[in-house]
Amino acid sequence: MSVIPVSFRTLLHDNSVAFYRYPYQSKPALSITQLGASLYVPATRIDLAEIAGGHKFPQLRSVIFCTEDAVHERDLEVALSNLAMLLPQLKPGPLLRFIRPRNPIILRRLLRMDGIEQIHGFVLPKFGLHNLIEWLQACDNRYDHWLMPILETAEAFDRRKMELLRDRLEDCGWRDRVLCLRIGGNDLLNLLGIRRGCNTTIYETPLRNVIADLACIFLPAGHHLSAPVFEYLDAPETLAREVELDLLHGLSGKTVIHPAQVAVIESSYQVCRSDYEMASAILASDAAAVFRIGQAFCEPTTHQRWAVRVLERAGVFGVV
Repeated sequence: MSVIPVSFRTLLHDNSVAFYRYPYQSKPALSITQLGASLYVPATRIDLAEIAGGHKFPQLRSVIFCTEDAVHERDLEVALSNLAMLLPQLKPGPLLRFIRPRNPIILRRLLRMDGIEQIHGFVLPKFGLHNLIEWLQACDNRYDHWLMPILETAEAFDRRKMELLRDRLEDCGWRDRVLCLRIGGNDLLNLLGIRRGCNTTIYETPLRNVIADLACIFLPAGHHLSAPVFEYLDAPETLAREVELDLLHGLSGKTVIHPAQVAVIESSYQVCRSDYEMASAILASDAAAVFRIGQAFCEPTTHQRWAVRVLERAGVFGVV
């Protein structure tokens, strides 16, 4: 199948946030779709510079250097030392680079490192109402970093607490700083004492209902959600099936633990020609209130957000 490149400009809101003590700096345009499949890399690796420079895995769109679960406590200082040496060497490039700090204390240390402005943002683990204030106090806005909190604690099972978290993010001024909320599937399964098999998607576990709830709570409020990791390397068919279900649940982007998973995931993000043509017709300035394409009826007032997402995916991953 051939891939047709599509030009599409993402519309982003760029509202200033008065909550922070540092002057607001306008963010460069960035959409969650541009993350693609995000590779987690332990910050203890000796080839961080090759990876961060885009040379080791040139197919990557985004990378997350981890100082949390992927790093043993005894190796934490090594990981931080590696990052301290890496950051001043980084130069701007197409690869989107993030760091997952172990906790708010480590985030403060990272923010004091030379070169931290070369990082696009931070992934905040174990995020919830229980530690929101700690993360707020640790963060500053000197370099206009994006934030990606991870929903992976027992709070994620409590719809009431997630609704309250959504409201708190709005109240504290973080809405426009949060690029997306990431769903920590393995941590949530661990709380249930479950590990799925290699032929089982996340949607064939009790987390299907949790993901559906999170989608219904956060997506209508304008937040984005990214999909959990698939930890098996020998089941690409199951991974592809899971990505299709991710998209049906409104999730954008997916965590990966190995670069071999990137092609499987991002090929599923490509847009079929019929969806591309339908989305283009829906967003056309002269579109009728209701019209038919093939065997599908389209209403721009009710299908607009879907159409915008389809054209954005087409712009990044192409049309097949």
